[in-house]
Amino acid sequence: MAAWGARLAGVRGVLLDISGVLYDGGDGGGTPIAGSVEAVARLKQSRLKVRFCTNESQKSRGNLVGLLRRLGFDISEGEVTAPAPAACLILKERGLRPHLLVHDGVRSEFEQVDTSSPNCVVIADAGDGFSYQNMNKAFQVLMELEKPVLISLGKGRYYKETSGLMLDVGAYMKALEYACGIEAEVVGKPSPGFFKSALQEMGLEAHQAIMIGDDIVGDVGGAQRCGMRALQVRTGKFRPSDERHPEVTADGYVDNLAEAVDLLLQHADK
Repeated sequence: MAAWGARLAGVRGVLLDISGVLYDGGDGGGTPIAGSVEAVARLKQSRLKVRFCTNESQKSRGNLVGLLRRLGFDISEGEVTAPAPAACLILKERGLRPHLLVHDGVRSEFEQVDTSSPNCVVIADAGDGFSYQNMNKAFQVLMELEKPVLISLGKGRYYKETSGLMLDVGAYMKALEYACGIEAEVVGKPSPGFFKSALQEMGLEAHQAIMIGDDIVGDVGGAQRCGMRALQVRTGKFRPSDERHPEVTADGYVDNLAEAVDLLLQHADK
């Protein structure tokens, strides 16, 4: 790989994943990853623009930000690009009335959305809500529609909590795709539109921004397909085999967010 100076030259903005980069979720809300609170503070004191880009779909954006602030992070709701608010805009624009297969913690995001006589299904990380009964009901709604529409908030395979790895929405999305013979529309990473909306909020072009995440496909691959650079941290869901992924190679691998920020402050915007 080229030297760090060449890889990070011209970066003017940073997109940060949240789960697995800033903190690991779990009992009591979770724990910050070592050095991440200070790393975010240092980034925000620099000339680089910072935005948080998450597929979190068990919590509302407000509750997520409240949790992160209690953990010590300098973050506000307006700095977070999250899939639930983006999905609500799409539902309203297209006149879609969803059957919601989502976690109770994110249901408040959909309070202003008409859910009567559903003409689509929205699936998110429902956690324990992914019972046979609830999955089958979503399947039945889709099969009754002439043109079934399945909207998935992200399509991650798994994520990491303090207790271990947890199945994510992608596994359940794939089950409904297979059963119904359809393809889901993904709102969230790695969807290009999701990254582009975050870049628009920052006022930057793709080549001026870098993504930092723990997911080699969703974070790194998704960002690179949009023309951004991307670093993978060796925290969260990172697996050593990610560095030998057959399709995606990060622009760099770092032990944690603190190391990434050290490198960015040394080499970026040059």
